[in-house]
Amino acid sequence: MSLLSVQGLTVRYGPLEAVREVSFSLREGEALTLIGPNGAGKTSVLRGLLGLAQAEGKVFLDGEEVRGRSPEALLSRGLVLVPEGRALFPGLSVEDNLLLGGFTRFRRRENLRPDLERVYTLFPRLLERRRQPAGTLSGGEQQMLAIGRALMARPRLLLLDEPSLGLAPLMVQEIYRILGELKAQGTTLLLVEQNAKVALALADRGLVLEAGEVVLEGPAEALRQDPRVVEAYLGLSREPEVAASEGEPLVASPGEHPEEEG
Repeated sequence: MSLLSVQGLTVRYGPLEAVREVSFSLREGEALTLIGPNGAGKTSVLRGLLGLAQAEGKVFLDGEEVRGRSPEALLSRGLVLVPEGRALFPGLSVEDNLLLGGFTRFRRRENLRPDLERVYTLFPRLLERRRQPAGTLSGGEQQMLAIGRALMARPRLLLLDEPSLGLAPLMVQEIYRILGELKAQGTTLLLVEQNAKVALALADRGLVLEAGEVVLEGPAEALRQDPRVVEAYLGLSREPEVAASEGEPLVASPGEHPEEEG
């Protein structure tokens, strides 16, 4: 059984249809990335999943339909978002921001210290800066803090919206190294990224969105080598021998990818 199964997700903002009939599944411990241009609907998929936007379709978590549940209820079930822009509390200390990430568990009087220690082990810079206001951190450090805050909620599924946005290349590498560690530890990841190169290097599978629809999907390695993805999203030119595919729609042929088990 899939940890997350999404069937026919459609997301609207008033009369505007931002996402149309998107379907995918995600197994426990797997990493899936959504890539595509600005305005493709990637963030809207996350918002629709979490009840942050008007949505239709079906969303199953562990086989139970959860679409329509409140964002807080989904958080308690382990769906945790690292939002684009980080949404930190700049005047609060690093540690206070982290503790707020565990607020659902704090209300149950759970001990958050082991989770703090885990975050500080993953992000030693945050330990060094734990008394600093979050607003004084660098952009990369703020992204570390946003991920660390999400980990305080003990996510079963960690949703990340543009985690590399605005970061220097070396910091992007560091963030994705840590995401790789989380994946190796069993955390399930759903990534929204414009940086297709780093996202596909980490992910097991990928979906390409254009104009609110899935136009291509498959194993990440296959997408990395697909000439359509290479030209459109990886910043490289196609070789002459594949140039004959010019003008082909960016849509996988029926039966091109084997059906997933479960």
